[in-house]
Amino acid sequence: MVEQLLINNDDYYVPDASQLVTEDDTPVDNFASAKQQRLLVSSLYSSLHNQIFLAESNVGIYHTYRQPAIVPDVFLSLDVQVPQNWWEKQNRCYMLWEFGKPPEVAIEIVSNKEGDELGNKLRIYEQMRVSYYVVYDPTQQLGEQQLRVYEIRGRRYSETSETWLEQVGLGLTLWQGEFEGRQDLWLRWCYQDGTLLATGDERAVRERLEKDQALQRAEVAEQRAEQLAEKLRSLGIDPDTL
Repeated sequence: MVEQLLINNDDYYVPDASQLVTEDDTPVDNFASAKQQRLLVSSLYSSLHNQIFLAESNVGIYHTYRQPAIVPDVFLSLDVQVPQNWWEKQNRCYMLWEFGKPPEVAIEIVSNKEGDELGNKLRIYEQMRVSYYVVYDPTQQLGEQQLRVYEIRGRRYSETSETWLEQVGLGLTLWQGEFEGRQDLWLRWCYQDGTLLATGDERAVRERLEKDQALQRAEVAEQRAEQLAEKLRSLGIDPDTL
């Protein structure tokens, strides 16, 4: 006998989380994809300190009753947080009926032609009404385009050349540089002026540089003050009395 999958929640029914597979411990990623996911998620948490949001990689999203979860490489959902008791079954993954809304952004990183990113996955995110669906294809498995952005317009996705995600207040850009010791072309979040959202390491380097520059300025000012004092003494003026 099939166990009841729905529980009564006041005036409506929601799926019973105890009957859902929230994690199956199946390893699915490669080194490049895992590092790219870390870059996208970590830079959000390093930079958006005054904003409530939830961003994660490889966490399932349950969207439809009796349908399996979809697991985006990265998602971003604004104005929501994981509950404090995140070890409870209903809080271990993203269930639309718990969070009350779909994520604003879902990102898929293409590693091969098996993921169906432009087929079934696109249709699922469209039905979920995820505001933006982003397909990053660094090795051009699906064609010449490395970056595709789809935006919900009405009931359907429309592909757009615009990489500024207006409803999120962030953009996406391709950036050639080093992350975690690896030089490559990376997908990065950015502000409207093109400034990248910094990772924790980048922020630490920037802060050290600013501190070193401040120390250098202080040393230069001290040297100039001492030179001026010596000049006054040579003129018979005691700088300590001024």
